Amino acid sequence: MASQLPLSLSQYLLGLLGVQVSVSYKNRIPDPDYPVIVVSNHRSFMDAPLLIHALQQPVRIACHHYMGQTPLLKDMVQLLGCFPLGSPSQRSKQFLTQAQSFLQRRQWVGLFPEGTSPMIQATQPNQITAFGRGFAHLAFRVNMPNLAVLPVCIASLSEKVHHTFPLKTLHFFDPSEPLFNQSGLQPIVTYQRTHVLIGHPYWITAEHYQHYQGKQAKTLVNELTQHCHTEISTLLAESV
Repeated sequence: MASQLPLSLSQYLLGLLGVQVSVSYKNRIPDPDYPVIVVSNHRSFMDAPLLIHALQQPVRIACHHYMGQTPLLKDMVQLLGCFPLGSPSQRSKQFLTQAQSFLQRRQWVGLFPEGTSPMIQATQPNQITAFGRGFAHLAFRVNMPNLAVLPVCIASLSEKVHHTFPLKTLHFFDPSEPLFNQSGLQPIVTYQRTHVLIGHPYWITAEHYQHYQGKQAKTLVNELTQHCHTEISTLLAESV
């Protein structure tokens, strides 16, 4: 069973920062004993503790490589149960290996398929960008019965944006990330009021695994990716 420390720490951090959180559609959250891949939109460093708090479940959330290289930050992500992605040369293989291992131990895995871009380039609260397909490939490769992919929408109702340190500072911790080469200051979003809305889970069946090959694999991946993007987009529009 996963440690409850991430849940306690998430609640403490959100309370310390004075974030008001409301959660809708809790009835859509799968039973904790099922393996679950959580997929969410992403604009703030607060998204990981928000997800853990809203789901009332420790979630092993994948985070950017630099977060595992930065002093103090790497300790925090470790306590929250997050796992930093590897360097580009080994990122994909390492991610699949780690994520499959967590799921096989019935630990939930969380991903932000928009990637790093919304954290670097300031976006509006109701904005959602294109999704990467890594989470969908993971879902069809893990080959586990009763696996659910759960889309979750984090809606910011009130926030502040702080422009802090030069983006190029992050290049020191991860020279491989091209986004860290641009000029300007790192925007950091701090939520004041948030609404977390749970989407309809997408259940992976034995039939899905059988068809995850050739051209059919691409169709399945696109379908799952679109399902999660549409669910979150719809919930984001509902929240305002």
